[in-house]
Amino acid sequence: MTEALLDVRQLSRRFAAVDALKTVNFSVEAGEVHALIGPNGAGKTTFIHHVSGALQPDSGSIHFAGRDVTRRSMHQRVAAGMARSYQITNVFRGLSALDNVALAVQGRADSGSSFRFWRPVRCETALFDEARDYLAQVGLADQVETVAGNLSHGEQRALELAMALATRPKLLLLDEPMAGTGPEESARMVELIEQLARHVTILLVEHDMAAVFRLADRISVLVNGQLICTGTPEAVRQNGDVRRAYLGDHL
Repeated sequence: MTEALLDVRQLSRRFAAVDALKTVNFSVEAGEVHALIGPNGAGKTTFIHHVSGALQPDSGSIHFAGRDVTRRSMHQRVAAGMARSYQITNVFRGLSALDNVALAVQGRADSGSSFRFWRPVRCETALFDEARDYLAQVGLADQVETVAGNLSHGEQRALELAMALATRPKLLLLDEPMAGTGPEESARMVELIEQLARHVTILLVEHDMAAVFRLADRISVLVNGQLICTGTPEAVRQNGDVRRAYLGDHL
């Protein structure tokens, strides 16, 4: 049996009197889209914070690509091959789409780009060519010079994905990528994630159940900080505990 790309073991975290995560065991296999779902307040974003390194657990461990990364920082995990998008779009609104992605390329540990102060940034031809490629992958080839703050909400979400891809991740953590988008933008995002899933492993947190059941190879359900089910989309859809705890409101 091959080792999981992400292996979370007995993860627990308590905030004051609240057990946000309770001995969670969770894995993501290389090449899959694994969706994490559950009601508001279930602990999904807290879990993603721990996987990405934004928070440290009280107990348990996180293994990524065969290494224990439990105490590694966020930037160390990015260097190891994790990339994350956020519920709230996290781009440099005053910079162009191209400059946003170029910064992500430059920040990658193996980029080799110097940004020497005596040379114009746009002289970094290879860097910006690579940035354009990532923008093209997310459907923003025609928006490279557009200031990020002038992009639509859905386009800003796509830009954030381009920035994540620029780190060349092995695992892409998507925290509610459809949040705040309308039906057309959500449909485009689903198509984009389907395309990305051909090339990168994805851990998806999302409330849009139509998107989840279309995209996911496996689904885990988190309720009150505990995983109550992991399985194929059809197995999760038919699980009585899951329907009572969450899906009854969505099906």
